[in-house]
Amino acid sequence: MEQTKALNALEPFLALSKSATSPRAAADLINRATSAPGTYAFTELLSTPNIAALASSPEPEFRAWHTHLELFSHGLYEGYAADGTLPPLSPAQQLKLRQLSLLTLSRDKARLTYPALMRSLGLATPRDLEDLVIGAVYAGLLSARLNPARREVQVNNVAPLRDVRPASVAGIVTTLQEWSARCDATLAELEASVSAIRAEAARAVTRRREDERVVAVAVAAEEKASAAGGASLAPEGGSGAGSRHRSRKTHGHSAVANLRSQINASGPLGSSAGGGGAKRSSEKLMESTAGADDDDEAMDLDDDAEGPGQGRASRRRL
Repeated sequence: MEQTKALNALEPFLALSKSATSPRAAADLINRATSAPGTYAFTELLSTPNIAALASSPEPEFRAWHTHLELFSHGLYEGYAADGTLPPLSPAQQLKLRQLSLLTLSRDKARLTYPALMRSLGLATPRDLEDLVIGAVYAGLLSARLNPARREVQVNNVAPLRDVRPASVAGIVTTLQEWSARCDATLAELEASVSAIRAEAARAVTRRREDERVVAVAVAAEEKASAAGGASLAPEGGSGAGSRHRSRKTHGHSAVANLRSQINASGPLGSSAGGGGAKRSSEKLMESTAGADDDDEAMDLDDDAEGPGQGRASRRRL
């Protein structure tokens, strides 16, 4: 915001620089631009053809005005004080150059003590320094706090109004190139990490799918084996039960046939040879026959039943 204001304040002098074709007119334009309120950025004015021509002027007076403008663009007040060939400064120019120098000095926290600032800015008393800082704060050039107890200035923020020295451009380019190289290296590391994470995620998905496939195959095989085992057990169980039933039934029929043979062999019930013994024998044979018939009937019921439990229940009912 302050940079925009400073550029807007410089616009009239940029327009006048086109008509300042003589060295004297160019020097006068520099004096007016550095004295005007609100002008804090001078790079564009310094790069105009008529102003830049003063640097190669054969007359030292006009070269001094070009150096004067360079100090306001990116120099320090102590540089002005050390050069006795420069034009004298008005009070407004002294205040502005000191304020601009304060912006540059604020980059170095170690130089923000009262003694260091007073020496760099050419101030005699701490009160003069405090007035300068307060004026810069109200002008929007920086945000700072005074600490008289510790005799230091605590700067929080500085407006981007100072221009870059031409000699500093190479160092700035080198710093930016180093920063760019570090960014490229960091980006390469991040991309490698992302690729490794994606590869591991793909392997995890593959392993999970393989595990799911193995589990599905095992479950299908188990279900198939269970179904086949149940189908084979059911006929075998039914065949075994039927065989047992048929065996018992055959045994029952054989017992009945044997009893009947014995009855036929014993002769008529009323013969004299058998008498009472024959009668008792006949009764016992009839009871055995009846028991065999009962067993035969029970076995028939077992054959008709659906399962062993139902067969036993049928025999109990009988």
